[in-house]
Amino acid sequence: MAKELRLMKGNEAIAEAAIRAGVDGYFGYPITPQSEVLEYLMGQKPYDTTGMVVLQAESEVAAMNMLYGGAGCGRKVMTSSSSPGISLKQEGLSYMAGAELPCLVLNVVRGGPGLGTIQPSQSDYYQSVKGGGHGDYRLFVLAPASVQEMADFVELGFEMAYKYRTPALILADGLIGQMMEKVWLNEQKPRWTHEEVVKMFPWATTGKTPDRPRNVITSLNLASEVQENHVMKLKAKYETMKQDVMFEEIGCEDADYIIAAYGSSARICQKAYDLARAEGLKVGLFRLITLYPFPEDQLKAYAERVKGILSVEMSLGQLVDDIRLAVGCRTKVEHFGRVGGIIHSPEEVVNALKTQIIGG
Repeated sequence: MAKELRLMKGNEAIAEAAIRAGVDGYFGYPITPQSEVLEYLMGQKPYDTTGMVVLQAESEVAAMNMLYGGAGCGRKVMTSSSSPGISLKQEGLSYMAGAELPCLVLNVVRGGPGLGTIQPSQSDYYQSVKGGGHGDYRLFVLAPASVQEMADFVELGFEMAYKYRTPALILADGLIGQMMEKVWLNEQKPRWTHEEVVKMFPWATTGKTPDRPRNVITSLNLASEVQENHVMKLKAKYETMKQDVMFEEIGCEDADYIIAAYGSSARICQKAYDLARAEGLKVGLFRLITLYPFPEDQLKAYAERVKGILSVEMSLGQLVDDIRLAVGCRTKVEHFGRVGGIIHSPEEVVNALKTQIIGG
């Protein structure tokens, strides 16, 4: 398949991008608002063209553990779900982080807690960036703000997952997953051969050979000293992820005030930025692309010269905590958000900026 321009939903775009990225296996379970990922893959039947396996597992837990097996063989495997389903996958994510296995996970967030609503939300930020399962671990977390980025972040997510031997997470929401936009799709990449996997990933469970013993992959270390050394090794790896921090700056060079946001909130804040600038307010928009690694140094630098930062998110305030930790007491930091599946408007963001930052 050649590079191609299509009109697609975000969920469809990420599914098509997975086929074209040479993914070996997708294991999932339907839940709104991400069910189109599984439905699209089932409809395309990629096994007939690329050999990609698509399987609806009996549960989210089962799907996650299938990823463990596929990733242990060095293969490109992915899953997707929405908030309650991602919660069920947390044990498996912790196991894979502990075993240093790369994979790609998509969370199309819906409002919670509990079953909540099927409408968009960003209230899974804590779960995503703090390690939602048990133990000390991190994921590489990407936050798309367009259908194009839903597609692009498949290859980027796998690149980071294999670079750091860790699960990577694409944190989207119902708005990005369900909206339709034009999207450029990459050319078809072939799946890795067995020989390529053996050569590239000496840690993978590809079988015993005359010149290499069999590999055993596990996250179990019963000796305390061994486990401590392993956790410190992981910690050092998570620190090195900071070299791949990603963000976008719009009008920040002369800004007196900064709006910080990610994902669909950042899309809305682009219009809020235009409205504020039209009123003569010197506002900049700082869009986070990686939520972990977090752009701590960049926000700290802005805090030295701006009069305030407004964190805009569809939650009660989660991103705002990390911004406050990054900037310390160098400048005012406030939160504005809507919850329950309600999407804030650009006008509401500008009003919050005026009342909570400029006039607060």
